[in-house]
Amino acid sequence: MSHEVAVLGAGMHPWGKWGRNFVEYGVHAARAALAEAGLAWTDVQFLAGGDTMRNGYPGYVAGASIAQALGWSGAQVASTYGACATGAQAIDVARARILAGLCDVALVVGADTTPKGFFAPTGGVRQQDPDWLRFRLLGATNPVYFGLYARRRMALYGATPADFAKVKVKNARHGLGNPNARYRKAVREDDVAASPVVSDPLRLLDICATSDGGAAVVLTSLAFARRHTTQPVRLAGVSAVTPRYPNTVIEMPNFATDSAVGVSLPDVPFRDSIARGAYEQAGLGPEDLDLAEVYDLSTALELDWYENIGLCKPGGAEQMLRDGATTLGGRIPVNASGGLASFGEAVPAQAIAQVCELTWQLRGRAEARQVEGARVGLAVNQGLFGHGSSLLLRT
Repeated sequence: MSHEVAVLGAGMHPWGKWGRNFVEYGVHAARAALAEAGLAWTDVQFLAGGDTMRNGYPGYVAGASIAQALGWSGAQVASTYGACATGAQAIDVARARILAGLCDVALVVGADTTPKGFFAPTGGVRQQDPDWLRFRLLGATNPVYFGLYARRRMALYGATPADFAKVKVKNARHGLGNPNARYRKAVREDDVAASPVVSDPLRLLDICATSDGGAAVVLTSLAFARRHTTQPVRLAGVSAVTPRYPNTVIEMPNFATDSAVGVSLPDVPFRDSIARGAYEQAGLGPEDLDLAEVYDLSTALELDWYENIGLCKPGGAEQMLRDGATTLGGRIPVNASGGLASFGEAVPAQAIAQVCELTWQLRGRAEARQVEGARVGLAVNQGLFGHGSSLLLRT
């Protein structure tokens, strides 16, 4: 059985700090995706919305909130939340309905309005909530976790702050050519080194911001797409895997790991398994990729992802970066969009935004940041509480 559906349209609301209702960003992105697909809202049979927990009840039922703003049409809806994997899960739900033959046209939308500063749990006392506990007991904001992973990389593979700075320089250069990016300014390694320390060894310019933004894609059956375009972009794999026991590498919000005493480790660690699931569905591998969009919450984490998705062996990411392999014009450009370094986090929209970028790249419409001859692209990220997220697109 084929797992493929088509991405007929993609749309975004530019990232920034706009201070408006998240629904506005979602509607903007949805209309842009529908326009690119050449469809009307009334053609949509199913809408999957990515929930945003910071925006009250409308954010908890994002599917219905977006549908109401577009105008009640009778379309069926679903709302999904999986932390930073929210968008991938919403895409997976829509894909499943198409593959089941329950609809031909689905719209997937994610949008967020973020507070100033670090992400934090919502108010109240929730002693059974590990996310609440890691803030209240440990004071561990997300950058604390990023810093721990950076230190781990330095200890295992000899990475240096200069290597981390090179990631920022690369992604900032890529973001210059992206009209939806929040930060469109060239950065030098000296600028990174001069920025304030946030979570040693990471500095301010090593860590992504929190942002407002929205993204949407129109998914259709391949048969429907072929009636509207001669070369549809195909969504060939979606992975939303969870860890296997024992998971011995710390994953936030937990600050303890499973015990491996008397239990063999999984053949494939959690981070590595995320992209592997998408590769297996698509019948492709890392050697087939022309580009990748990875989850650069910090500069150091981008280097980890090179290895997790199979671009190089463990410990080889720094050399790939230094050789220019992951920059535009290199062997396998990573984060041609500019990544989170240029966008910041808008949680429900992030995985969908990655699919937007890959769609435009595979159509040859990415303008100044175009990867020449792109035919296969992978997106990967991860949400708290063991939410994997990887999507593979091909022409």
